[in-house]
Amino acid sequence: MSEAKKIAVAGATGRLGRHVVDVLTERGHRVVSMSRATGVDIVTGEGLAEALEGVDVVIDAASTPSPDQQVATEFFTAAARNLHEAGQKAGVGRMVVVSIIGIDGSVAGYNAAKLEHERAVLAGPVPVRVLRAAQFNEFVEQLTQWGRQGDTVYVPKMRTQLVAARTVAEALVDLAEADAAPGARAPFPQVAGPREESLEEAARLLMSHRDPSAKVVALSDPANPERDLFENGGLLPGAGARLAGPTFEEWVGAGF
Repeated sequence: MSEAKKIAVAGATGRLGRHVVDVLTERGHRVVSMSRATGVDIVTGEGLAEALEGVDVVIDAASTPSPDQQVATEFFTAAARNLHEAGQKAGVGRMVVVSIIGIDGSVAGYNAAKLEHERAVLAGPVPVRVLRAAQFNEFVEQLTQWGRQGDTVYVPKMRTQLVAARTVAEALVDLAEADAAPGARAPFPQVAGPREESLEEAARLLMSHRDPSAKVVALSDPANPERDLFENGGLLPGAGARLAGPTFEEWVGAGF
């Protein structure tokens, strides 16, 4: 095991952050959980300076529930600015930030906001490592909620390599622990699930457990500037990506 560090987790109570906290704790690190629930707001900066006192590394696993590009961009850029400012003052040695595979050409929506997030965190004074992940298994449930209209669930047509948030958390902690690791510049390290999945089939499998009466429909929207990215493999991992289970089917079967 690597030497124990004091590591702060932004978004510590979220779908990814809670797994990051668990992995850090299991590996013997001292964890500072940062979320609004713990009195730390990375967007306004409230409580941030106090939380980062004596912290060696920050893992930024925070996100916004909004898919709106402007809302998400404002969230991520404010968080990056505040984490860098407070982190530099506190003497933080490194930040590890999660991003998304395949977003280099994104021009709309949440993916475009994450691309701006990457640019913002890499431009700051604290050294940064970026990990790009495939869509989380948990992402499927969120999309079914956003796209539900009565008994029909609409999801975008998408090729992906769904990965468990726990698997991403382990990869983030590995980057936080390592003295030398990639991620300071492109190409960024990637983590994804063990096999390609169809979002439509994943949503259908999930709804068969949650609400078998619901009908799942995949939409291909010609007006969506991200359609080619979604449908033609742009979100799939490249060579050298870290691939790890469980598969989405195994994850759902285990009751996640």
